Amino acid sequence: MPSPSATGPEPSLTAPATDPTVLPTHEPAAADLAMLATRTASDLLTPAPPARLDAVVPAPEQVEADPTATFVLTGDTAIRVTAHPGARAVAEHLAALLRPVTGFPLPVADSVDVAPTGDLTLTLAHTPATPAPARPPTTLGAEGYRLDVTSTEVRIAAETAAGLFHGVQTLRQLLPAAVESPTPVAARWALPGGSIVDRPRFAYRGAMLDVARHFFAVEDVLRVIDHLARYKLNHLHLHLTDDQGWRIAVDSWPRLTTLGGTTEVGGGPGGHYTKTDYQKIIEYAAARHITVVPEIDLPGHTNSALVAYPELAPDKVAPPPYTGTEVGFSYVDPADERTYDFVADVLGELAALTPGPWLHIGGDEAFKVKGEVYTGFVERVQRIVAGLGKTVVGWHQVAPAAHVDGRVLQWWGTNGDDPTTGDAVRRGARLILSPGNHAYLDMKYAPDTPIGHDWAGLIDVRRAYDWDPGTHLTGVPAEAVLGVEAPLWTESVTSLAEIEYLLLPRLPAIAELGWSPQAAHDWAGFRERLAGHGPRWATAGITFHRTPEIPWPAVPAIPRQYEAPQLGPEIP
Repeated sequence: MPSPSATGPEPSLTAPATDPTVLPTHEPAAADLAMLATRTASDLLTPAPPARLDAVVPAPEQVEADPTATFVLTGDTAIRVTAHPGARAVAEHLAALLRPVTGFPLPVADSVDVAPTGDLTLTLAHTPATPAPARPPTTLGAEGYRLDVTSTEVRIAAETAAGLFHGVQTLRQLLPAAVESPTPVAARWALPGGSIVDRPRFAYRGAMLDVARHFFAVEDVLRVIDHLARYKLNHLHLHLTDDQGWRIAVDSWPRLTTLGGTTEVGGGPGGHYTKTDYQKIIEYAAARHITVVPEIDLPGHTNSALVAYPELAPDKVAPPPYTGTEVGFSYVDPADERTYDFVADVLGELAALTPGPWLHIGGDEAFKVKGEVYTGFVERVQRIVAGLGKTVVGWHQVAPAAHVDGRVLQWWGTNGDDPTTGDAVRRGARLILSPGNHAYLDMKYAPDTPIGHDWAGLIDVRRAYDWDPGTHLTGVPAEAVLGVEAPLWTESVTSLAEIEYLLLPRLPAIAELGWSPQAAHDWAGFRERLAGHGPRWATAGITFHRTPEIPWPAVPAIPRQYEAPQLGPEIP
């Protein structure tokens, strides 16, 4: 690790704790959680006035509010959609989000030619984003959308299904926070009037989940995917292998999981994903327009592989299983041809399972493989990846190796002056930026944060938000930056609730850096917009950190028998 020491509706959002802002000590019953979510939504959030059209995270590119127009969703509303499989899937996703909480039937119809009033309309077409004659038309691109709300209709237009999906996430944020309840709520489902034109600044916007230090079940990964989708992130990087465990089945090397997958930090049972499990993750992500980026960390961070296959070790002796958190001590033998057979087999099977373009080869902290031996190993692995028809991604330590077409470096440094990475960019590399002192979500918020690290510093929400990916690295032009990614390493993280506690509320900050234009960057505005997401997370039963930086809404008085989540005092 870079540190020094299915399709269908979302899974049921059941809360991991009575107070979702506090790490839980036990798991309450699902029925209690559902009742709590319903009561929270009804008592705290209804009735509510329409949200402001500009209260969206990430901030849209253009917003034109019309305070005279409010659209109200009713039992007679239908969803009309372009007759296209991708658009239809987005429409069904929208219906699946809204039906349980509203109780409305929301039929989906494949016609938008003559849509009656009172409908939600999703249009997939080449639609100019700025049709005013004084400005040249600008297309919405691969992920952009236009959202128009009048008193009689809501219309989302995009050039791709991904754009429609992102428009649906914006629509979701404009509805009352009660929309996040997993059970029905009686509410006025009002949307504010006006228009939004929106598209991303960077093509790559992601988060990383380390499932090697601690293993997380498929259902937990799917829940993380849903969090990414809410904020228009489009890549999930899975750190699948490390010293503490090997998490992906490889048919040609079966002991990688039967032996190497049975450990984790602290001595827990570990675990691994079967190919069916991995396919479920891939498909669930794809339905939310998220690309999975799998990582096999090489040549270091390989103790779990050496436990399973000692012939890969430099001394050909199996090391003991490792459940600690130190780094840099293990490596596969770069001088043995058997090592490259292993790499080719593993990456070949993984490439066949992964429809996305990326294969991440790690490359970090291989302290015992130095100089030309290291660069020679990386160059050979890069050629293996290219031969599989994939684009190689590696941590920025692979920068000195020769360039291959399309190569991407993931930069996790803490000093923006990095001549070696700058040289790799001049030779053609593109960058994903994950600065350790801004984007590493396993860092503590404050000295008293109960989990996490502080080697890269403390990262509160403002620190996560206040940097510019386009200018962060000295001498690297913005056009060389493919995007941003927020990694979450899990040495100290053992549960879904702890994942969520570290992700939220910092993940939306990274998402806004990746999506919104730099001109929209404004901490004061962001913290106000983000505050409105506390009630949404509480209603959905999502654990989050109630940082004092954010003016979370106050909780109105609740009858004694109700045990509502406490979002904190009102901040004037």
